[in-house]
Amino acid sequence: MKYCFIVAAAGIGRRMGLDYPKQFLEYKGEPIFLKVIKKIQESPLVTDIIIATNSEYIDTVERLCKDKNISKLKKVVAGGNERQDSVYNALCHIEDIENTIVGVQDGVRPFIRESYIEEAYEELVDNEKISGVVIGVVVKDTIKILDEDGCVLETPNRAKLIAAQTPQVFRGADIMEAYKKANLENFYGTDSSSLLEKMGKKVKVIEGSYGNIKITTSEDLIYLEGEMV
Repeated sequence: MKYCFIVAAAGIGRRMGLDYPKQFLEYKGEPIFLKVIKKIQESPLVTDIIIATNSEYIDTVERLCKDKNISKLKKVVAGGNERQDSVYNALCHIEDIENTIVGVQDGVRPFIRESYIEEAYEELVDNEKISGVVIGVVVKDTIKILDEDGCVLETPNRAKLIAAQTPQVFRGADIMEAYKKANLENFYGTDSSSLLEKMGKKVKVIEGSYGNIKITTSEDLIYLEGEMV
């Protein structure tokens, strides 16, 4: 069975105060999205990589991947207005998706581990009852649910609350069905797994790491400097 990874790298740098997309922020001489791509390339399980990026940067991404000998790169596609649109466009470029396991990874979450790639794949192969696997961690802080006036309605048990990360890995046919359905209904979820959940499909969580962060704001750069994993 093929194992195709979609890397969502079509974001912008507004929250970091950049005048270019944040995935092109350089760290140790190269854009941080390449740190993600190289780790996926190293996995013996992964057969294909598809990158969704800003349309004006497609040629740049192709050139950078060629320079780094990313041999598993199959396609660089244009991203959409939302992350969900970008992933859907990439999904549409996967051949034989019925016989493919699909991973979805943030292009600015550079601390992906081989164990995440491997464990998620094995869980899907071994467990026919689930349609997807999400890497995540139990939240550390107490969470409050508020009403429209900003007053506390409820304090849920944080032991049952998970902060979802990537990679998120799915059976190809199931995730494609979920994205098609969401597209038809004009429904936008907060992550890929939420589209499957809306269909009533089962998604399992595998424990990740608190260091597996997404580089979103300038404060997050301290993780790069410390190489936290």
